[in-house]
Amino acid sequence: MPFVTTNDNVSIHYEVSGQGKPVLFLPGWTCTTHFFCKNVESLSKDHKVVLMDFRGHGESEKVLHGHRIARYAMDVLNLIEALDLDEVTLVGWSMGASIAWSYLELFGPRHVEKLVCIDQAPAQYIGPDWTWGQTSCYDAETFVRTCCAAEFLPRASAEGLVHGCLHREPTVDEVAELADEISKCPPKVRIEIMRDHTHIDWRDFLPRITVPSLVLVARNSKVFPWQGSAYVGEAIPGAKTVFFENSGHMLFWEESDRFNEVLSDFLSA
Repeated sequence: MPFVTTNDNVSIHYEVSGQGKPVLFLPGWTCTTHFFCKNVESLSKDHKVVLMDFRGHGESEKVLHGHRIARYAMDVLNLIEALDLDEVTLVGWSMGASIAWSYLELFGPRHVEKLVCIDQAPAQYIGPDWTWGQTSCYDAETFVRTCCAAEFLPRASAEGLVHGCLHREPTVDEVAELADEISKCPPKVRIEIMRDHTHIDWRDFLPRITVPSLVLVARNSKVFPWQGSAYVGEAIPGAKTVFFENSGHMLFWEESDRFNEVLSDFLSA
């Protein structure tokens, strides 16, 4: 397996398929490169598709430090520069979208040409001025419950996440396949990165994004009300928003053909 080493000496696993302008997929909380297995073959016909596992996730080194959104964004920069990538399209799903926003806030459009945000609201917590937060981790109490499940029921928590990410009922094989991937992320890592991710509000930053952007919204997401994800498309100047009517949070899995087509059109525009 290929790895790059970050500037704080952590081994990050990555995969590359195809040739052309690079498209870098950033997975969601606890998830891995495998979650995009239905997209690589189609997209790599015309583009260089790059997948990565965040530190502590998948096949990357299981360190117990640096589990913050900004540090993950730095890991993305380290990977991009180690692979000598330029004119990159960042494709961030769920927490991966937050990491893409952090990258752009910290480094501007350095090496980045376009942005794709998949089903992520700008704020996780519900408050007086925000009602479209995460459906199961939306305040301090539900964060504690999420932590307890990750620590004391890690496998059940992983399987529950699979069910929560899909609109339709997953097959037994799908649950096992995807929960196995999630389970590669140690409970402490799950908790520490969610601790940071769930407290950040990106609403002030979204209007400052300058790269061409595509926002993909799952109408039947169980993770966010669709209005929260759609807000991202309204806030980023000039962004195009596309709704997926028959999908849950993993719209690239449930409607993979349409996702591949929509993304290819955006990449070619």
